[in-house]
Amino acid sequence: MDIILYLLQLIQYQHKQLCWLINFICRYIPLKQWAFDDSHSPKYQKFKIDQLPKFISYKQEWNWKDLISYYQRRYHKSIKPVFRRVECDIPKSCHCPVCGAPVDYLTWNDGKRKSQVLCKVCQTHFSPTKDNRFSKTTVLKCPHCNRNLEHKKDRKHFIIHKCVNPKCPYYLHNLKKVDKKHLNEDYGKNKYKLHYIYREFTIDFFRMDLNSLPKNASSLKFTKFDSHTMSLCLTMHVNLGLSLRKTKQALHDLYGITISHQSIANYCKSAALCIKPFVDHYDYGTESVFTADETYIKIRGLKAYVWFIMDAAKRSIIGYRISDNRGVGPCILAMRMAFRNLKELPKNFKFIADGYSAYPLAAQQFFHEFGDKFKFSITQVIGLTNDDEVSKEFRPYKQMIERLNRTYKVSYRPTNGFDNIDGANYDLALWVAYYNFLRPHKHTGYKVLNEVELLKGAENMPGKWQLLIFLGQQTILNLQNRTTA
Repeated sequence: MDIILYLLQLIQYQHKQLCWLINFICRYIPLKQWAFDDSHSPKYQKFKIDQLPKFISYKQEWNWKDLISYYQRRYHKSIKPVFRRVECDIPKSCHCPVCGAPVDYLTWNDGKRKSQVLCKVCQTHFSPTKDNRFSKTTVLKCPHCNRNLEHKKDRKHFIIHKCVNPKCPYYLHNLKKVDKKHLNEDYGKNKYKLHYIYREFTIDFFRMDLNSLPKNASSLKFTKFDSHTMSLCLTMHVNLGLSLRKTKQALHDLYGITISHQSIANYCKSAALCIKPFVDHYDYGTESVFTADETYIKIRGLKAYVWFIMDAAKRSIIGYRISDNRGVGPCILAMRMAFRNLKELPKNFKFIADGYSAYPLAAQQFFHEFGDKFKFSITQVIGLTNDDEVSKEFRPYKQMIERLNRTYKVSYRPTNGFDNIDGANYDLALWVAYYNFLRPHKHTGYKVLNEVELLKGAENMPGKWQLLIFLGQQTILNLQNRTTA
């Protein structure tokens, strides 16, 4: 009986442990992240980017008064209000949707039915109801068949528009590629992308602020320690890749400085607050080949993504971003940072990335926003083997960015993940500053990638960190003066 009671108690204890683990997983680890991960999907359908649709705008720069004066000057013909034999029964609030002519210049165009109105000024036919063909200022049309796109789905950051014309040449061309055995199955066509699709983003990623800085950063008014202690913390934590607690232990063992790991984290946040504007606005003198890639890190056990864009010639990091998703938005923001100092793209510009669909979609949005000055295509190096001519030619550029990811992971690994995205942001900003301005590289003969004249005068690495903070403060003042001027 004692053995049975002991086993029952053991079972009850294990049951409590299992309940606690299930509660922890449900609260902090979303299982859908594993279920829908691309790397775990055996039948992953490659995302295809369609060309931009035709944008038809019904908005005119002129109004009915301008048109009347033009007719008078050009044809010596005056347009008078409509002569009515009976009282006008068109609502007084009704105006021409094209030129804005008032009801005095409007008349019924279909007799007694009274469902269509004719504007005497611009000869436009329209329905007096609010829901007419001019109710939308902009209409999206399929570039292949010129039919209006239909609003199909609403997503978090974009709206899906689709061409449902069964005689669309784009649809008929793709239908020929469908496996015949799938045509006989129910919903067999859904395995393929057949119709033209356009994604209209509801967030303007080109108006978002790129100068985001870490929150809750402490000031540089030291109460217990000084700037030298702060620079020692940065040297050990960023340059040597020590964790916060190992940095604390190293300072105590080497210099007899007793400081908490939280104070070290606060110093890093403050340094990132000052240094990030200098790193982001520095003119790297970019060349004509950019390479980009994304890798993942862990924030509270969940995947977050780090985006890197590198100048292939100088090996400098010119664009970076941390996001909680792998969508096109963070990709656009990283590209904006890389193109910050460019008024137009250089000649023979190449943008090299992997086969992920966010890059060509982001390039499409740049062309939509800025026109031909930023029109470029994505050279996609797909897979690990050189199965095509593109991979054979551009594989070295892809290896550059992959090597950068591994270099960053070396400094990230001792952290075992971050507690929040702000901590990941300030850590990345400091690491990029170290990589671009302080780290010796074999590529440059063990010199730094970007030599700053002021940093040459520093005798050691803590002194260079103090000078970087000074340069960052000067950049902040210059940016403030630009905004107030």
